[in-house]
This record gives sequence, C-alpha cells and structure tokens, in this order.
Amino acid sequence: MTRDPLAASKANEFREHWAAEMDGAALYRALADRSAGEQREIFLELAKAEERHARHWADKLVELGEPEPGPGDHRLGARTRLVIWLTRRFGARAVLPIVERAEIADAGHYDAVPEAKRSMAVDERVHARVVAGLSPSTVRTGIVRGERWHRGDASGALRAAIFGVNDGLVSNLALVMGVAGGQASGRVILLAGLAGLLAGAFSMGAGEYVSVRSQRELFEREIRLEAEEIEAMPEEEMHELALIYRAKGIPKEQAEAMASSIMADPQHALDTKAREELGLNPEELGSPWGVAISSFFSFAIGAVLPVLPYMFGSGDAAFVGAVAVAAVALFAVGAGVGLITGRSFARGGARQLLIGAGAAAVTFGIGRLIGVSVS
Repeated sequence: MTRDPLAASKANEFREHWAAEMDGAALYRALADRSAGEQREIFLELAKAEERHARHWADKLVELGEPEPGPGDHRLGARTRLVIWLTRRFGARAVLPIVERAEIADAGHYDAVPEAKRSMAVDERVHARVVAGLSPSTVRTGIVRGERWHRGDASGALRAAIFGVNDGLVSNLALVMGVAGGQASGRVILLAGLAGLLAGAFSMGAGEYVSVRSQRELFEREIRLEAEEIEAMPEEEMHELALIYRAKGIPKEQAEAMASSIMADPQHALDTKAREELGLNPEELGSPWGVAISSFFSFAIGAVLPVLPYMFGSGDAAFVGAVAVAAVALFAVGAGVGLITGRSFARGGARQLLIGAGAAAVTFGIGRLIGVSVS
C-alpha cells in the first residue's frame, strides 16, 4: 500500500518535535541533578513541561497511525549530549547562558505550528524568561538597571541623537569632499551638499519610522495575545508568573501569593505579564513619528556642518572652512560616543576624527581623479 506523502511528511515533522522536546526534558533533568533547592525544583518543572509537549506529539503520531514512540526510541542529539556533558563536568551555572540563548532562539518555535496547542507556545516563551532569570548574566543586568551610575542614557534618546549626527556628518562630509575634489564650483558643491543632506535625512527618518512602527505592531500583537491568554487560561498564566518569580529567587509560597494577587486585577496582570514574560514595557513602546522626526533632524544637523562654509563663501576659503568645521564636529561627536560607552573622551574624539578624515580623503582623491579624467 502506498503511503500518503502528506501524512508521511507530517509524521516526520511530529517526530522532530517529539525528539526536540525529549532533548529538552533530558537537559533540564541533567540541570536539576546538578542543582539544589528551589533551582532544582524549577528545572524539574521545566522538564515536566517538555515531557508534556513530547506526549502531545506522541499522541499526534498515533492519530496518524504511526507507532507510539517511547523513551527507548529516542537518541539524544549531539548538541544536547554536549551540553549535558558540560553540565555534569562544570555544573548548571556554567551552562545556563548556553541554555538561555537556545531558549530565546526557540521562544517562538510553535507560533506557526497549527498542530501545537496554544499553551505550548506560551510555555516556550515562559521557559526563555525563567532560564533568563536563573542565568548568572541576569544578576549583572539587575545591578545595571538598579544603580543609576550604570544606566547612563536609559531612554536611548541621547545615543540615537549622537549617532544620527555622526551619520549625517561623515556621509555628507565625504560627499562634499568628493565633489570638491572634482574641482566643482562652490555653487555645485553647495547644491550637492544640500541634496545629500535632504536625501540622507529623509532616508533616515523613513527608515526609522518603518522600523519602529513594525516593532511597535509586533509588540502590540504580543500584548494582545497575552491578554487573550490571561482571559482564557488564568490558572496557567498565574503558574507561569509564579515560576518566573521563583527563578528570580523568591520563595515558592511568596511567589505564588504575589502571582495570585497580581492576577486578581486583569489590567495589572497584563502589564506585569508583558514586562516579566515578554520583556516589554507597554508604556515605552516608542512613537514612530517621534523617532522619525528625531532621526531626520539629528542627521540634518550633522550633514549641514560641512556645507555651512559654502553657504557664505566659495573657493579655498570655503574648502578650508568646511574641513575645519568638520574636524571639530568629528572630534566632538567621537567624544560624545566615548561618554556614552564609558571610554576615554580624548581617545573617542581622536578615533572618530581619523575615521571621518579617512573617508573624506578617499572621496576627495576619487573626486580629483574623476575630475581630471573628465577635464
């Protein structure tokens, strides 16, 4: 009897899902074996969730008329065997960053799988948040968020402004120097500089608008789905929230009491779940128009600087003025970047000056060669 190709393809897909869940369960049990106390209990709960998922795929295989797979039918994948070996050799704490990255990568694994239960997709995202809460890297993240002297530009506005000015400055300086190298008149250089300013500023603004708008729509969809889950599965959502708090070191009873209290208010529950499970702040999704306008003007501010001398003069005086203004601005922008990154003020300024000067020199040389060949 000829086997249905579609059924065979589905069976292979279900076996892959089953094997991946069995790998996950084995890994979490290995982590539990090298852990103690609350952390061990959390890993065991995660292992049980993976086993429930594996059970689902085993049932799906049976529905297709396939033999029911059992633990003896599974052979761990090479990557899972390696991580388990590392866990047994160096301990759970050493491999948690590896597991965290893997869980984050797989967080949306079941979102586009129609045969998966909705709760399974939710579980995968929760696992990523729980493991992140247990990971040593989270400890430093918590310190950085909690101590003002580590936060710096928390909103990112200053960073975006400085880098926008830098983009406009370097790109338009290179354009102006390239045209000047071709021995064009001051009027042509001014026209080219203003055209480059407008083209770059509109491009930056439009690009940032599309980027932030798309990200915002994605975040809003995630929050909407979370609201539906809270309404449809309040008990499961409360358990997930308690698990996340336990991963942060809160005792089980206290974590469950906190989760129960939060879930009593649907709006508060949605806000908390968005922050804790999805890592989103509903109040700070960002304004696409605000970012677009900010990007437009920050780029324009940087791009206008090499053009300014040509607005008031021409010839060698304007050229020298453009170079001098650009050099000062490049150093200032580099120094600003150094302040943001915590590096040396002088070193950041000097590095940016060299980069900008290199770009300007190359384009000037190319402009000169083209200008000579044309003439």
